[in-house]
Amino acid sequence: MAKNTTLSKYDILAAGCVCWRVVDGELQVLVIHRPRYDDWSWPKGKQDDGETLPETAVRELREETGLHITLGVHLADTEYTVRGHDKLVRYWAAEVSPFAHTSPEDDEVDRMSWLPVARARSILTNEDDAAPLDELARLYARASLATRPVIVIRHAKAKPRSSWQRAEGDRPLAATGKRQALAVTRLLAAWQPQRVVTSPWLRCMSTVVPYAKKYGIKVKERSQLTEAAHKRHPKRAAQVTEQLFDTERPVVLCTHRPVLPTVLKVLAKHLPPGLAGQLPDADPYLSPGQMIVLHMPRASQSARAVGFEIISPFDD
Repeated sequence: MAKNTTLSKYDILAAGCVCWRVVDGELQVLVIHRPRYDDWSWPKGKQDDGETLPETAVRELREETGLHITLGVHLADTEYTVRGHDKLVRYWAAEVSPFAHTSPEDDEVDRMSWLPVARARSILTNEDDAAPLDELARLYARASLATRPVIVIRHAKAKPRSSWQRAEGDRPLAATGKRQALAVTRLLAAWQPQRVVTSPWLRCMSTVVPYAKKYGIKVKERSQLTEAAHKRHPKRAAQVTEQLFDTERPVVLCTHRPVLPTVLKVLAKHLPPGLAGQLPDADPYLSPGQMIVLHMPRASQSARAVGFEIISPFDD
């Protein structure tokens, strides 16, 4: 599923996860009880100022269950009205180890239970909560629930070309771009890519190196991803992009706007035709700091992506 819904039309934004695990061959999900509302639901909560929805989902999971998770595939959005205000709640899947311990950080949750899908569906208080569960069960039945992210980022906003007289590869981020790079670091933590592949030009390095340094990840510099090299040999940039799909590890690639059409053609090969047609197809493809997150099934490297999302870092 592709997800790029306009969020500005909602008065309230929230996010959460359907946590899942497999025990003795049985799919189980985590439901929580909130005494304030006396309901059974999924861990979720409202977006804080300065957060993106993926960050909200990860934080709420930690606060309500004590679990430190990474996001899987987007499952569903639920929409309803709360006291005259339009609200959207976005849900992701989140895989949890069978040995993980749950312990809420606050008193919003007093009970948690791991349940089979059918039992969980019967205990949910709100009918809207069935939508993400049904999608999760559908993906599990197709062996497509366990995924890894392949992320492509356009570097954060750089200083204008017109105001830069030195080497193009040394053109730095603008002040806005530096703030975007910090936001990219926080946002990438929701998926925790374990490989960083980037153009060695300064504006790309400045976008993803802060994340790599924070989490101790080696940065792979690929000159094929620079604007100059791509102009001469676009097939080499395509080859670097194709290599993102040769491993099971989560990975992020950072490059430049002129390189994106080539990168997107490679991504399209790893999507079902219906989804491939939803990739950006017009300049500028992605705005500065924006990213595409593909969710690739881990069961088979030959399988196509379950879906993708286009996500922007928080921009003040």
